[in-house]
Amino acid sequence: MGFAERQRCRSCWVSVGLTLLLVRLSSSRCFSCDMYQGSWVVDTSYPLYNSLDCPYIRQEFDCLKYGRPDRLYLQYRWQPSGCDLPRFDGKAFLDKFKGKKIMFVGDSVSANHVESLICLLHASAPNPNIKVGGHDSMATYTFQDYDLSISVFHSVYLVDIVPENVGRVLKLDSLSNGNIWKDMDVLIFNTWLWWYRSGPKQPWDYVQYGEEVLKDMDRMEAFRKALTTWGNWVDSEVDTAKTKVVFQGISPMHYRGEDWDSPGVRNCAMEKQPISGSMYRGGPPPALKVVKEVLSGIKKPVHLLDITTLSQLRKDAHPSSFNGFHGMDCTHWCLAGVPDTWNELLFAALTD
Repeated sequence: MGFAERQRCRSCWVSVGLTLLLVRLSSSRCFSCDMYQGSWVVDTSYPLYNSLDCPYIRQEFDCLKYGRPDRLYLQYRWQPSGCDLPRFDGKAFLDKFKGKKIMFVGDSVSANHVESLICLLHASAPNPNIKVGGHDSMATYTFQDYDLSISVFHSVYLVDIVPENVGRVLKLDSLSNGNIWKDMDVLIFNTWLWWYRSGPKQPWDYVQYGEEVLKDMDRMEAFRKALTTWGNWVDSEVDTAKTKVVFQGISPMHYRGEDWDSPGVRNCAMEKQPISGSMYRGGPPPALKVVKEVLSGIKKPVHLLDITTLSQLRKDAHPSSFNGFHGMDCTHWCLAGVPDTWNELLFAALTD
């Protein structure tokens, strides 16, 4: 049983005379604590670090450095409905994963997630001895005093793009980087942001599944096929007795004010506060349904880091124009900010 299931359904001990019987309640009778359902509350002890003291934030996410004037967005804490989310403990994280290898695989949202984790750990360890290395497709942060490496591998579709005579082919049933990934102790995957790109921003010319090569296909169906290929790889190649596998839910964007009761609003530029409560008017994105369906078919344990709804509520937490490019960005997240909560949830999942 995975972390989320254990959170939803705690076992109860029943005393009968001198005998303790473990009774596992059916899901319909469980007292639940779903860490992913809740609301944002003001907590002046946040943020968990000062972004100006962390040298590992790229210019896309460094909102204070690039002039964001308001600070309230930094002082929200995620409060699950039925329990408390443990505050991130960087020293405990470093001790637990001493000698381990952690890898995030995905697009720039994975980079956003990793840089949050590095800043959290940097703030927790006095005089951290961090070595940064890597190449075009992978960056690695090594905490040398702990022999802990945290890497981010850039793979926007997870499946392969192969140059061929006809052009660049997105192969929905081919995943060749798995040999690099599978020997990690923890793997955190993410993909979705690039699936609807087209024109010059699309990094492929044709899409292939099996023997069929097409100029294009329904993108949601392509996403499903690619994610199924990834799931089959997990089942066939990953030793989950050694490697914990996590899939990050869909990270939302905020470009449609109708989704948060602000018709006519077309970006997050003027947003200063989260949505109150626990419901998002726009509802879950269709891609999340695909993710959950594919994950349900994987035989080996994979934990869904289900950050979609809690992140949808944070229309205030994007860089907007406060980034090194001064372009409107309602896709990524300011650091410090929402990805710090993703990491609190991640650590809770990995230590449950």
